[in-house]
Amino acid sequence: MIDSYLHQMTDANTIEAAWDVHTAKMNEYGFDRLLYAYTRFGTGSSLGDLQDALILTNQDPAYVDEFIGQGMYSKGPMVAWASENTGSCSWNMIREQIAAGQVTPDMMEAMALNQRMNVVAGYTISFHEVSLRAKGAIGLCARDGMTQADVDDLWAESGSEIELANKILHLKVVQLPHTTGQRRQLTARQREVLEWVADGKTIQDTATIMGLNPATVEKHLRLARESLDVDTTAQAILKASSQNQFFLIER
Repeated sequence: MIDSYLHQMTDANTIEAAWDVHTAKMNEYGFDRLLYAYTRFGTGSSLGDLQDALILTNQDPAYVDEFIGQGMYSKGPMVAWASENTGSCSWNMIREQIAAGQVTPDMMEAMALNQRMNVVAGYTISFHEVSLRAKGAIGLCARDGMTQADVDDLWAESGSEIELANKILHLKVVQLPHTTGQRRQLTARQREVLEWVADGKTIQDTATIMGLNPATVEKHLRLARESLDVDTTAQAILKASSQNQFFLIER
């Protein structure tokens, strides 16, 4: 029942918990391999630095290494569709592109990888965003033995419910803290000094509030910049904020 899924998802307080609930639910429909990606740092011509993207997947590690790690995703026809559209799309679109002679050599290379790794039947959902720089999407790959015709029949019956569940996942995940692209996690002190500076406090103000000397505050800010792999404190604040790392309830 979707009600049970919704309760479990809204109660999840970590990305790992939400992902476990979601993968189990999608497996009930026959989608046993998922690939979710979200970035707040896209540009008009690209999805931005992969290091700044949040990626969740239970795909085979060998596939992830080639498709994500070696950049093959940039040649994928469904990735291209997701970057320009919102809503859901059957992977039958690829066959339609082939029939229409609209497939480039790069696309053929990505499709060959998918064929080799049995990523051949499924649906892609691209989520509506309020920021021009943000983009989130998920690929739902059907289990072995399901054809694209099987998937399309399933979607005709349950697509609305499946799409709703994936939208809930997306809304949940983007408001949970994560540490993608960081060399290491922020310490409590590093997070606190960033929070005070983000609130408009000076180094001296922050030192007084925290009972530290200004040199120690500067050290925490430097280490926070290194952890977040950025050059300036302003960039550190932006990145930590985008990763929902401010004002966390310590568990």
